[in-house]
Amino acid sequence: MAEAKLRVERARAAFRAGRARSPGFRLQQLRALERMVEEKQREIAAALKADLNKNEYNAFSYEILGTLGEIALMVDQLHTWAAPKPVAKNILTLTDDVYIHYEPLGVVLVIGSWNYPFALVMQPLIGAIAAGNAVVIKPSEISANTAKLMAELIPQYIDKDLYPVITGGVTETTELLKERFDHIFYTGNSQVGKIVMEAAARHLTPVTLELGGKSPCYIDKDCNLEVACRRIAWGKYMNCGQTCIAPDYILCEQSIQNKVVENIKKTLKEFHGEDIKQSPDYERIVNKHHFKRLLSLLEGQKIAYGGETDEATCFIAPTILTDVSPDSRIMQEEIFGPLLPIVTIKSAAEAIQFINQREKPLAFYLFSNDKKLIKRMISETSSGGVTANDVLMHFTLPDLPFGGVGYSGMGAYHGRHSFETFSHRRSCLIKSLKMENMNKIRYPPNSKKKVAWAKFFLLTRFNKGRVGLVALALLGVLLAVVIKHLTHPKPLTSSEALFQFSRTR
Repeated sequence: MAEAKLRVERARAAFRAGRARSPGFRLQQLRALERMVEEKQREIAAALKADLNKNEYNAFSYEILGTLGEIALMVDQLHTWAAPKPVAKNILTLTDDVYIHYEPLGVVLVIGSWNYPFALVMQPLIGAIAAGNAVVIKPSEISANTAKLMAELIPQYIDKDLYPVITGGVTETTELLKERFDHIFYTGNSQVGKIVMEAAARHLTPVTLELGGKSPCYIDKDCNLEVACRRIAWGKYMNCGQTCIAPDYILCEQSIQNKVVENIKKTLKEFHGEDIKQSPDYERIVNKHHFKRLLSLLEGQKIAYGGETDEATCFIAPTILTDVSPDSRIMQEEIFGPLLPIVTIKSAAEAIQFINQREKPLAFYLFSNDKKLIKRMISETSSGGVTANDVLMHFTLPDLPFGGVGYSGMGAYHGRHSFETFSHRRSCLIKSLKMENMNKIRYPPNSKKKVAWAKFFLLTRFNKGRVGLVALALLGVLLAVVIKHLTHPKPLTSSEALFQFSRTR
């Protein structure tokens, strides 16, 4: 691990030398990453096939395409996002330059996840580079083929010192977390998230934790069940259920439970044919440890559909469980696999109560034709994100912050939110050494009159239109008159004050 320590120190030295600060350099690195993805698509797809049985089309659709889109957005918007942002002024800073300056945090650590092992490293990496940081990259060792490929490819295309890739398992990650970083970005489960946060706390390092949880999916009995179940089946069984925002379980009334099962069964046959094991679009569980974990969750459950398994190939068929008890083990843990429990409730109100009695999930899905009900359920629950009448799609919009809340994580990224996550928003005020009389209202000795005038000037609000600007300018003139009055050796008469006011105009 001495080598890992050395590479972190080298990254910090490169950052301190200012190599990553120039927007031009950042754009150069982003375009190099774009070239890597475009030139090595087949190699990336092959690694994903070896790790998760993703075919070439799914690899492109769910990992490569999103990565290219994120790079294109960063390249297009970087100069705009990185530019100083002026902010509103008050009367005492009317002539000053006041703005937010976006500066890089420093050396950040990105720890990727195994379920989308390429995209979930690349997307935060892109944001961190765009913000001007040095980035230590730690792919997941569980998706070993993708991790190995990234360790080989990334140094060929972008700066080796600023963006080192460190591979290895728990031991290597534990040692890496002993180093001091300026930010840690972790994608994975809540248990490891606690370990990451504990390690970060030793250095007061801020963290972004992209975790998971049990994302509920409520189905209203009056919605179009055929459409709802098709969309749910797509999102649940994509990547063999190994998606952090997949619907974890369904909440619906008893009267529609069997219809939900039949519609999902019908959809799965449309998607994959009669023999799903032969479908080129159906992935596999990542390893035997997770395969056995999922089998243990099936114990004692009523299987309404699916349930077929093959340990040799880590195959678990899309499975639907009915009449699931809220107290069962499968309802206590994040499933992260192709098992879909259905829990029956009596009403939307009971569904809301059910969700609120548990940890806040990463996503919440609901299907209903009733817009008032949709707004009510959004208002009365909490989750990282919400999609109504579909699943997963909020993840695809870069203008929406993606992240968890409570047990499902903290912080957010995607698009501009990635840039801001990896930036420090530095408050800047640049004042002239002239017009010192304007500052006398804040200098000792203080008085009742000074406090009264300060209250008036600082608490008065104007709209942002032209009228407001004129009023603010006039207020500035009035301030000059008042300050002269407050510091005048003798009280001004009303005629003298009027004369002084007219002269300032």
